[in-house]
Amino acid sequence: MSRALLSLVQWLSPAFPTGAFAYSHGLEWAISEGEVSNAASAERWIGDILRFGAGRTDAILLAHALKGHDLDDLADLARALAPSAERLRETEEQGAAFAATTSALTGRNLPPRPLPVAVGQAAAPLGLAVPEVLALTLHAFAANLVSAAVRFVPLGQTEGQAILAALHPLVEEIAREAAVAPLDAIGSAALRGDLAAMRHETQEVRIFKT
Repeated sequence: MSRALLSLVQWLSPAFPTGAFAYSHGLEWAISEGEVSNAASAERWIGDILRFGAGRTDAILLAHALKGHDLDDLADLARALAPSAERLRETEEQGAAFAATTSALTGRNLPPRPLPVAVGQAAAPLGLAVPEVLALTLHAFAANLVSAAVRFVPLGQTEGQAILAALHPLVEEIAREAAVAPLDAIGSAALRGDLAAMRHETQEVRIFKT
């Protein structure tokens, strides 16, 4: 395994201080409403977010950041694509934390940007294959949502890992497609997920930021 790949795995691990554990991407609302109540419904919900929502959208943004697209333009697009205040907060806060820590580790001056753009600006010099970077980033995103489901549905640890394993083929598929997709292929159809994020903003009892 290359040192570059090890660096990326470190940056995407739960131990990296982006605070990802505090964000549920609207999943907390779906659980509180009973829309996600077991392993099967959690897998469907997370799979739809990957396929039709921020998973695919962020993967395309990340691919273009890795390929040298103007990062400020991509950051503006990432902000514009956020469907709610909490989702904007999620990508900006995690992106800022990611940039700050990778700057400290690499000695580079990486400004705060939305998370997929921040990952792209840090990972571009690693020289890794674009689909590989996308797959690992999508996997980290899915793993964080699975962790939220394990804690709040709740699910057993083995059930959670089974969900994540079942999502591997989808992660690979999205990574392959997003690696070659043009920017104008970006589009979201995860409407229930977007509504969940909006309704979470006024949820009275909650443990996650989003």
